[in-house]
Amino acid sequence: MIVIVLGVLGAFWGGLTARKRGGNRKDIAQYAAGFAMAGMVVGIVLTVLIDRLLVAG
Repeated sequence: MIVIVLGVLGAFWGGLTARKRGGNRKDIAQYAAGFAMAGMVVGIVLTVLIDRLLVAG
């Protein structure tokens, strides 16, 4: 769940960033995809950390 939420937020943030910088549709799509992947990686790391803390505790 965390991975999906951060992926969607990353895509939204990437799209806004590209639009703010004056990008065309392809630029916006590329930024959205890149930021979504970065958000998903952060979400996976957070999920693993939370799981480790809850299981170890």
